[in-house]
Amino acid sequence: MAWFRKDKKRLKAQDRRDLPPDVFDKCKGCGEILYAEKLAQNLQVCPSCGHHFRVSPERYVEILMDDDSFQEIDEGVHSEDPLKFKDLKPYAARLKAAEAKVGRRSAVLSGTGTLDGLGVTLAVMDFRFVGGSMGSAVGEKIARAGRCAVERKESLIVVSASGGARMQEGIYSLMQLAKTSASLARLHETGLPYISVITDPTTGGVTASHAMLGDVNLAEPGALIGFAGPRVIAETIRQELPEGFQSSDFLLKHGMIDRVVDRREMKATLGVLLRHMIA
Repeated sequence: MAWFRKDKKRLKAQDRRDLPPDVFDKCKGCGEILYAEKLAQNLQVCPSCGHHFRVSPERYVEILMDDDSFQEIDEGVHSEDPLKFKDLKPYAARLKAAEAKVGRRSAVLSGTGTLDGLGVTLAVMDFRFVGGSMGSAVGEKIARAGRCAVERKESLIVVSASGGARMQEGIYSLMQLAKTSASLARLHETGLPYISVITDPTTGGVTASHAMLGDVNLAEPGALIGFAGPRVIAETIRQELPEGFQSSDFLLKHGMIDRVVDRREMKATLGVLLRHMIA
């Protein structure tokens, strides 16, 4: 077939209708049609414009952790429905749908293993699970990851991707901001490193808690990072927002994060930082 002739394995957007499903992806950054296998080899980063596609927690574990070193913890922790909440459909039904979609019972995958030979505890949030929102189970798993790092005397890394607090759990959700922050404070008191990796998107209560509490805060290029949405802020202050507002590059420029790191360099960067911090 003609589209396999070029080395870059990509097509123009207008040819999309002729492409076999699950073989090609369209880049949201530049509109290029990319060969899915080639994109996967590039860690889901567009080779043309550098746009970072969202990836699953399982994929992020593969990217960061040494081969066959990751051991999941707290697999059974899951959300309940304490308020019997119902909007367009019952919250319990939303949870069941999310569990079926991602094959996991919460919006966090956590575990222990090694990164570049260094022992770490890792927690990765999943935006596919009710928008990665932080309900009681999410807060509990991140807090437990912090306690696990203390018990094992090793570094903690949390990869965030979230729409914020989970409204279906009301005050139970808001309490997780304090819970996760307290767990990280105990980690800090022991002198163990905590590195926050912020991916697209990270907003609301997650930004207001553990995502911005790292000893070092890293972010992927182009990630949306903020508390309230741009539209809400613009309407509140009645001013036009600057270009790129709430992007990771904008936050770096204004001192809100420490570094923007390409996903393809994330593992190496974390290895260097951890060796420096535990030396």
